[in-house]
Amino acid sequence: MMAIDPQLRQRIAQASARLVVLEGIADYQQAKYKAAAQLGVPNTRALPSNSEIEEEILIYQRLFHADTQPLRLQQLRCVALQAMRLFAAFTPRLVGSVLNGTAHQYSDITLHLFTHTPEEVAFVLIDKGIPYELNEQHFRLPQLVNYPCYRFMAGEERVVLVVFGIDDIRWSPPCPIDGKPMRRADIRAVEKISVNSEQ
Repeated sequence: MMAIDPQLRQRIAQASARLVVLEGIADYQQAKYKAAAQLGVPNTRALPSNSEIEEEILIYQRLFHADTQPLRLQQLRCVALQAMRLFAAFTPRLVGSVLNGTAHQYSDITLHLFTHTPEEVAFVLIDKGIPYELNEQHFRLPQLVNYPCYRFMAGEERVVLVVFGIDDIRWSPPCPIDGKPMRRADIRAVEKISVNSEQ
């Protein structure tokens, strides 16, 4: 059995990170395969983990977007706070790249909302005259479970509302990066990190 070259693995991770940041490929698996194909690597055993790609995204942003990424992140968090206040009745939690600090020009703002019925979220959107799309987001828990997902534009930013049951606030679905429970932040926590990033 051939040993996996760690430098090759890192090159694939770096190329994947560039695809995520520059082309907006949100699916890390897709980014890995595309990066490997671009580098002419047929051996999928050399593919990096999602955590390795996330690490390379942070490095890439520090090297090439140090002057713009912090401002972009702050803008996204500001819009996230506005959306969280609008949906405050549903105990909103910010998740994903806007919370973790890896957001880029193609990043969505993703909120988890908690309610008795998903229609309650739709009523708020309709009442505010906000056009939206309804689809589903799935999580493996360990079986595949689908949750209603409302998408809308807040100015230039895409906001994604994933709607959970009222009691689902007690647990968090697995993070697609490392498989651990997804990190969530309430309004106060997002306000705090927003203030800290301004200083």
